[in-house]
Amino acid sequence: MRGSPRSADGFTLIEVLVAFIIAGLALAVLVHAGVEGLRASSLSARYQEALARAQSHLAAAVDASQPGDRQGDEGDGFHWHVRTVPLSHITTSNGPATLLGVSVAISWGPPPGRSVKLDTEQVAGGNLGAAP
Repeated sequence: MRGSPRSADGFTLIEVLVAFIIAGLALAVLVHAGVEGLRASSLSARYQEALARAQSHLAAAVDASQPGDRQGDEGDGFHWHVRTVPLSHITTSNGPATLLGVSVAISWGPPPGRSVKLDTEQVAGGNLGAAP
């Protein structure tokens, strides 16, 4: 026999390097997916918190039924804006009333930032609580 036959007992250096590169790329993809998942989860929690705050402001604005704009900072980076505008004047069996449009926006983050907006309509006046 001329020369020794090639041994099939191990891997060549190039095969080991390719395996490490593939493993490194797979690990990088998994880490990236994990980080993106955490970011999406955090953003979802902020949207949920903003929605709860907007619902609270909307309930307070509907109870007040006063036309106008109000705004302020709520803490934790949230800013609120409530706008109540008269939409139309109506006559009910209990007297004149006004249909009000109520809009609540909660925003957070650096401009342009993110926001949640809720809208509703409310009848004000007309002695709605009085018995006919």
